Formats: sequence, C-alpha cells, structure tokens
Amino acid sequence: MTKLKTGIIVGSTREGRFADKPAEWIHDLAKERSELEVELIDLRDYPLPFFEDAASPAYGPSPNKIAQAWQAKVASLDGFIFTAAEYNRGPTAVLKNALDYAYSEWNNKPAAFVGYGGAGGTRAVEQLRLHAIELQMAPIRTGVHIMLPDYLTVLRGDKALAEIEHLNEGARGMLDQFIWWAQALKRARVASAEASKAA
Repeated sequence: MTKLKTGIIVGSTREGRFADKPAEWIHDLAKERSELEVELIDLRDYPLPFFEDAASPAYGPSPNKIAQAWQAKVASLDGFIFTAAEYNRGPTAVLKNALDYAYSEWNNKPAAFVGYGGAGGTRAVEQLRLHAIELQMAPIRTGVHIMLPDYLTVLRGDKALAEIEHLNEGARGMLDQFIWWAQALKRARVASAEASKAA
C-alpha cells in the first residue's frame, strides 16, 4: 500500500497560540512512521468565513474559492490528526467552522486528536469525536491529552513536549491505532470505488 497521506490540522488561529507546539511535536513523531506521508495544515492558510452557504457541502462544493481550496485539500488526504484547544468546554470556533465546510471529503477516514489545556482538551475532543461521526469519519479511541502541568511546563520553556516521555508513549499508541484504521479504511474506499466502476 502507498503511504497514507495524513494531515496534521492546527486547530487554532489565535495570536500567540500554543497549538504550534503540539502540532509540530506530533508531526515529527508521525514522520518517523514509514506508513505515513505527513503534512502540517494551518487553518490560518484557509481564512474561511463563518459558514453561510445556501446549501450544505453534503450536496456540492461551496461557491467560496477559499472553501473550494479547503475541500480539495481535505479530499486529498487519507486521515487527519487535529490539535484541539478547549475554549469554554468546547473546541475552537475556527476548527468547527472548518469541519462544517466539507462533508464527503471527510467520509470514511480516521480522525485522531491531540488536546491541550486545563483538562487536556478532554471536553473539546469529546465534542469533536461526535462531529467526526456525523461527518462519517472514524474517530479513534486513543488520544493525547496535554494536561495543565505539562502544558505549563512547555509554556514556561522548562521542557519541550518531546522531552515528556508519557506523552511520547501516548502519542505512539495513538499513531499505532491511527495507522491501523487509516490502512483499513483506505482499502475499503479503494474497493468501493472499484466496485462502483465495475457496476
């Protein structure tokens, strides 16, 4: 099987964001896996307006050029790892908006999450898993949660994420599951496409 095209989606666009640190860390760990072809995807590069299209993307491409570029990028990937900040017990508005701007492009692909914040982004990730299911993604069970003590340690510059071994161990376990699901779902998508052509 060819390498699995995997997008590390930076789920925050705010000034001075922490998101770059977990995104770069999980990107570097994922690059070590021979099964993956990894790309950092920054939502700052896709300045989507708040979703206001007349029709759902489930029924066709957006008329918005930036949204069309976003949909094409999502379609090109075999799976997604999202960094998830937690604001007021939920995910960032910019990430939810980006999810809403595509539909079929997400379908039948795995989603993994690296959460961070006071509760490790747990509640944001919980909501994102529900969104992923509605978009016909397969959210994997194992995630990474950067809890407040580790978050503050990294924020102060005392350690890098790569120096916190329990996070590395958790990330490796998440990547193991992610690769299994990405391979299984890619085989299924290919088989389904071939069956449709033969019909």
